[in-house]
Amino acid sequence: MGRRPSVFVRSVSVEEGCRLQRISRTAKDPVRLRRAIVVLMSAQGQTVKDITSLMQVGEDYVRDVIHAFNERGFDALDPKWSGGRPRTINERVREHICLIARTSPADWGLTGFATWSLSKLADHLVQRHVVPKISRETLRRILRSGKISWQATTTWKASTDPNFIAKMHGVLALYDTPPAGGRVICVDEFGPLNLQPRKGRAWRPVGKPSRLRATYHRFGGVMHMLAALDLATGKIYYRIRQRKRWREFLGLLKTLRSRWPGEKLYVVLDNFSPHKHAEVLSWAADNDVELVFLPTYGSWLNWIESEFAALRYFALNGTDHRTHEEQNAAIAAYIRWRNTRTEPKINFAPDSSIRQWTAYPSKAA
Repeated sequence: MGRRPSVFVRSVSVEEGCRLQRISRTAKDPVRLRRAIVVLMSAQGQTVKDITSLMQVGEDYVRDVIHAFNERGFDALDPKWSGGRPRTINERVREHICLIARTSPADWGLTGFATWSLSKLADHLVQRHVVPKISRETLRRILRSGKISWQATTTWKASTDPNFIAKMHGVLALYDTPPAGGRVICVDEFGPLNLQPRKGRAWRPVGKPSRLRATYHRFGGVMHMLAALDLATGKIYYRIRQRKRWREFLGLLKTLRSRWPGEKLYVVLDNFSPHKHAEVLSWAADNDVELVFLPTYGSWLNWIESEFAALRYFALNGTDHRTHEEQNAAIAAYIRWRNTRTEPKINFAPDSSIRQWTAYPSKAA
């Protein structure tokens, strides 16, 4: 049998050569990159055998690429994915699988199991003749394409406040359009501030997490932070005390009153009992301070809660302070940093469904 004749690419112009060279340097798709290199090497006069040896591909592959480029030009470099074999599980069955995955095994008489594993779900689908057979990987892909993911169970605290909607919209109205001549302030307590190692996240070398002590003693007692968020400026004012009784809360209100002497204060706060102490209510009525109480179990409406989450994440998580002085200094440093970069607080949950509520959803969706 005679030697098969060598195949070469057609004559390539200078512009085409530069384009091939650019593709061979910058292409991210491995198929496009490999084909461009084959064409470029052939244009440089290298034989099919030489290209095969250097690229570690078959001779038929090299010849096919060269012939395709000669016929279709640069379009031959782009991979034409066929999409694989046809699906053996149609869309109707896939939707049925996703529906079963959202149920509990107990709904199908499988006692002793509260949730599905992929293997148990696959066995159940075969036993129920939903599919003749299915692998765990195929099942995982079906669930993923159906937007079914493995999630942790969460809780929902339903409000028992009969006036929830009215109170919620009252708070939202203060956020959206603060009264003229008044100042809206969100107040809450943060803590307790214990002296203990706090888990957190940090950039570290792979496989070498930061280590915190696992056992500890809390000999330093507990502190509490009372804080106020001024929506007009976005700044936080706070104090740290050993107790969080009505006396400490009233002291914070008096400090806020002295800071803005000529304005009426609208203080948004929860139903913590010290907030409703007779001395507090009396003083507020006499000093042009209106206490705007949130609906029961509606603390998520308090704008300062998100600020507490940021404080916990950036200043406390991942730390192991041994004294309250050290921990308080860390909090103070974060608050100072934050207050120098803050802006007025506007647009509270603008796209949230809570703004369309006409009735309180007492059950989790």
